[in-house]
Order: sequence, then structure tokens, then C-alpha cells
Amino acid sequence: MNRASLRDAATVAAVALLLFAPIVGLRTDVGPVGSLILRPRWGLVALLVGLVFCGRLAILAWQARGPARIALPRLPRIGRFLAPALLGFAVVLPVLPFTGRYELDIGILVLTYVMLGWGLNIVVGLAGLLDLGYVAFYAIGAYSYALLAQTFGWSFWICLPLAGVLAAFWGVLLGFPVLRLRGDYLAIVTLGFGEIIRIILLNWASVTGGPNGIGGIPRPSFFGLPFSADGGPGSFAGAFGLEPSPVHRVMFLYYLILALALLTNWVSIRLRRQPLGRAWEALREDEIASRALGINVTNTKLTAFALGALFGGFAGAFFATRQGFISPESFTFSESAIILAIVVLGGLGSQLGVAIAALVMIGGFELFRDLDEWRMLFFGGAMVVIMILKPRGLVGERTPTVTLGGQKKAIGGGMVGQGQG
Repeated sequence: MNRASLRDAATVAAVALLLFAPIVGLRTDVGPVGSLILRPRWGLVALLVGLVFCGRLAILAWQARGPARIALPRLPRIGRFLAPALLGFAVVLPVLPFTGRYELDIGILVLTYVMLGWGLNIVVGLAGLLDLGYVAFYAIGAYSYALLAQTFGWSFWICLPLAGVLAAFWGVLLGFPVLRLRGDYLAIVTLGFGEIIRIILLNWASVTGGPNGIGGIPRPSFFGLPFSADGGPGSFAGAFGLEPSPVHRVMFLYYLILALALLTNWVSIRLRRQPLGRAWEALREDEIASRALGINVTNTKLTAFALGALFGGFAGAFFATRQGFISPESFTFSESAIILAIVVLGGLGSQLGVAIAALVMIGGFELFRDLDEWRMLFFGGAMVVIMILKPRGLVGERTPTVTLGGQKKAIGGGMVGQGQG
């Protein structure tokens, strides 16, 4: 280990010390007579700084040896078996013996983020447009459903597509001003759009309820059969001769979000194989080359924003009817960051990777809930390790939709492909 590596590790450890000292080193506890006292934890800070120092040395040593020396499993090879296995498990989860109300709620939450990740994957993973304000379409769908259901008394099956269409309309409105922007500038504009929507929801109190939100949102019914507790003739339990139980509604919501997520996945896969999907991938790789090939960049970007917003609106409508109450606090920037992290960690453009990342991030958070604040430290470290070992995501080696066939031949020291497109 040379001096440069030690100096680099020491610098990183010093930065970690400055961050951990006030956050971890001092803990606020309740003292006598309701007073607050500070309890120092300098031993824990020293342990964390030591771990950071050793981890930095390990990273430098790994980079010096070369990443090719470390064999990592390639998930795309087992994807053809893993994807059906995950789908089968999701379908039978509600009827498994160990599944209770808590497990169903976790499954609904995970599937909601899977759907949001697949929707954002159209914009970021396929079209290459960095969107930091995706939660705005999530919020538009939720508030559109709540206002339509309460104002006109329409059912869930009518308000759901309308909420998605309204979110897609706002996606097109966002797409027009950012047609000439790329990279960081596009990210800043979309971030601002997300904050604008949140501020509107906070201040337009006469319509959105302001910080108090909207309550009493109608619950969905099973094609007109409500999930009532008395089990009357006109209820779901009465129509099928079942014992009334609140689990029936939760199971219905679970299969509903599963169907919506599968619809999002099916549409994304089908569009990827169409000329529009190929135009998205070409735009992601090189916008200038796409223009030179005659691709209508304007329509390509607008369709990506519109479709991504459409599925975000569907997820928002489901969130509103599941919760029965929505407020601006549910649609902050942290939600956009979580959805984007799911897409990046899973692998840009990978449907299976997004599903695995959502399962790990959202489900894992609940598994480690007893660790309190340590679960954030654990998952933060896990995300850093994944990005170092797999910088393109868990499933970041997806085969392109269109490839050049034939063999490669060396010409002048370079490799060119010969074959037909």
C-alpha cells in the first residue's frame, strides 16, 4: 500500500469524521422532567470512521487490481428463469399460509414502486431523459382521482383512466419547454417542475385542501360490489357467500396493483420492439445522430414523457384510493429520488432489474425496520457497493433491441462490424 492510497483513505476518513461527529456522535434523549440531554457516542463514531478508512483502502486495492479479476454473477443469464419465478410468487403470495395483512401491505407497497420504476424507466432508461420530478405525475394522478371521485361521484374504473390521461397531458406540457435541454439542465428543469406541482398543491387550498390534504376518498369496488363489513346481499362477501373480512379488500387491492404493474411492463416491452422504442434507444445513445437519421426528436421525447407520466398517474390514482387520504407531504422530492434510485440500481432499461431493485429497496427497508436509523446507513452503504461493483446496475447488460449481425473484421487496427442491420 503506497503513500498516495493512505493519504486518499485518510482524507475520506476525515470527511466521514466531520459528517458522523454531529449526526452519530451526539444523540438526543429525554432526561428527567421532560428535559433533553445529549448523550455522546464517540466510540461508535471511531468505529464508523475506521470502517470508512478500511473500505476506501479496499476500493483502491480493487481498482488497482482491475475489476476484471472479480467474477460477478450475471443476472441476465438467469433472467429467463428468475422473471417467471418472481411473477409466480407474486400471483400466489396472498394465498400462501404465512401471508397476513402486514405481508399484503408490504406487497402492495413494493408493487406500487415497481410500477413507478417501470414508468420512469421509459423516460430515463429507454429515452435517456433524466427526470428528477417524476413524483409530480404521481401527485397529479392521485389528486385527479380524488377530485373526480368526490366531485362527480364517478367510480374507480372511470376515474382511473382519466387520472392517467390528465397526468399524460401534463407530461406533454413538461416536454415542450425541455425539448432543447439535455443532461444536467434537463434534470434541473424537471426538478423545478416537481417542486412547482408540490407548491401548487400546498397553496391552492380551495381545490386541493392545502396542507390538510383531501380525505374521504372513495374506495374501489369489485365491479360494483363494495367490500362492506356487514356482508349484506349487495356486498362482495354476500355475493360470493363468504365470511365478511377486511382482508378481502386488501387482497383485491393487491391483485389490482399487480395487474396495473403487469400492464405497464407489457406496454413497455411491446413498445420497445416497435419503431418508437427503437427511436427512444437511438435518442438515448446519441441525439445528434438520431436527428441525422431522420428521427423526429420532438415527437420521440414527447411520447416518452407522456407515457411515463401516464403510468405515474395510474399509480397515483391507485395510491389515492388505497390510502383514502392524500396530502402534499406524500409527494416530496425524496419520492422522486427513491424511484430514480430504483431505476439506476436495477439497470437503465432493464425491466427485471427495476423489479429486483424495488423489492430490495422497499421490501428490505421494512425487513430492517427494527434497526431504526441504522437501516438507512446499511442501505446507503449497500447502494455504494452496488454502484462500485455493478456501475450499470444489477441487470445492466441488456441486449440491444437492434444489433448488427455478422462477424467483426479488423481494419487498420480497429474493429468494424460487417453484416446487415
